[in-house]
Amino acid sequence: MAGALKALGAHVPQPEVRADDTNPKGFAETQWVVDFHHELLQRHHVQVSDARPSAWYETSKASTSGITRARLTEWLEPHFRPAVGDEPAVEELVVKDPRLAWFVGLWKAAALRCDAQASYVTMLRPVTEVVGSKARYYSQATQDFSHVQRTAAWVNMMLHTERATRGSTRAFVHYDDLLSDWTVPVFELGQRLDLRAVREASANSIRAVHQFIDPGLRRVQTTWDDVPVPARLRELADETWDGLAAIARPDGDTTAVHAQLDQVRAAYTDFYDEAEAVAQSSVVAARREGRAEGREQARPAPAPQTGLRAMVPDGAKQRIRRVMGK
Repeated sequence: MAGALKALGAHVPQPEVRADDTNPKGFAETQWVVDFHHELLQRHHVQVSDARPSAWYETSKASTSGITRARLTEWLEPHFRPAVGDEPAVEELVVKDPRLAWFVGLWKAAALRCDAQASYVTMLRPVTEVVGSKARYYSQATQDFSHVQRTAAWVNMMLHTERATRGSTRAFVHYDDLLSDWTVPVFELGQRLDLRAVREASANSIRAVHQFIDPGLRRVQTTWDDVPVPARLRELADETWDGLAAIARPDGDTTAVHAQLDQVRAAYTDFYDEAEAVAQSSVVAARREGRAEGREQARPAPAPQTGLRAMVPDGAKQRIRRVMGK
């Protein structure tokens, strides 16, 4: 979606994250934004895909920091600029990064300071495909993450992203719809969000999007048969998907659906708290092992023996100590 909007004329601040084997078409992600979010997540001890409901409280602290808000505003504001010579005006920015969901409040504050309107687009891809994709392409970096953890993280991320963007100008778009015929969801998005880049797209820009979007890049199509998780977690994931799919329909962003998703979010929090309580023994054991390992690493190495003492055999040293009463 971000790449399509860029091809139609919206501005993605440069430089971008480089394309790789996991996404050969490119990510359309601004490197500064990715680095900024990565720094904030590390500061608040939150993972990119974190299953803890409490993680949202930790990252929300960034929105209350005047220094952090000023830093983001200082970066964001210069990207909006009037036309200069042959260079067109930049009025519509696309800022894409999966980590951004953790800092929606921070971006809202920065947009207000720049006198800009923040809008949010969330892509909907089946949880089993998201989990399968991460397992295939990021298993080396996150090899300790199981299907269960990834599924729980998806539920946590999607439910709280919906809550964080509620009341804002937003859209939820099915990934399948984008790949099958991108013109329908993208031009609907242009109308809903009032995007000039979409409404006034040239024929060349439209051709560029046709060349950019490749249905063949949907390389992972896993199902629940491929993603073994506890039955209750699967139920919560399905309920989350149903609620978000309802919002994606025309006129589906209603208070009734919001209430339904609020119930699912509360149920997920209860589910996580129960699982955390059951696993408390493992948590305590891991902490003890970590502390023991830390003490072992911190223990100073024995000082090397030098001079006359080093020349005395160990057996003789023991006899000397006995004679001296030591």
